[in-house]
Amino acid sequence: MTDRPEASPESRLAAALQVFSSSERLQAALTAGTYPRPEYVDVLVGRCAIETDFLVRDMMTWSLTRHPSSVTVPRLLRELKSPIAQARSQALHTLSKIGDPRGWSAITPALLSDANDEVARSAWRAGVILVPHESEAQLASELVKQLGRGRRDLQSSLTRAISALGAEADAALESVANHENPGVRLHAAATRYTIDNPDEGFESALFEAERILTFSTPPSAPPDER
Repeated sequence: MTDRPEASPESRLAAALQVFSSSERLQAALTAGTYPRPEYVDVLVGRCAIETDFLVRDMMTWSLTRHPSSVTVPRLLRELKSPIAQARSQALHTLSKIGDPRGWSAITPALLSDANDEVARSAWRAGVILVPHESEAQLASELVKQLGRGRRDLQSSLTRAISALGAEADAALESVANHENPGVRLHAAATRYTIDNPDEGFESALFEAERILTFSTPPSAPPDER
């Protein structure tokens, strides 16, 4: 009787990452990073697109950072074009952890304005980590285009990203200070307040921004009674 050929390391990893127990999947991802092999990269990146457990995904990201960037980065850059939102989001997150300069060139305006909030949020976070100093103003001008978007938690994430750009955010925020959309004006003012008061929370920044905008708006002229 012919013996079955032994399963390859990547096949064993793929099988281990599909078991029901999240703790076992976590251990498999940990092992893949502790004993990295180039053939694991495709398995890890592919699984990141569909893994439901945050801790397992984060461990897979750690495992990918343990592999050579010459192998991981090109594979992650291809993942940014995936139709699966989680694939794009996790690839951006992993690129930010690897820190390779090629990651910055892939953070396009399309990703920064992605229709999926989690993808956009990941692009904002990765952008401020990977952006070279000479491109910070360019990134700030793209980020302010997203002001007023989404719920408070998303707006808070955008404010943190813009605030991380420091002085380079000033001109970009000034460009939308008188935006026709009141939601954009409020978010811009809250972000400006956050930069000046980094210890304040986002809710406090919104409250102060609303107060500032209210008192800075000139009163309407009374109607002509003639």
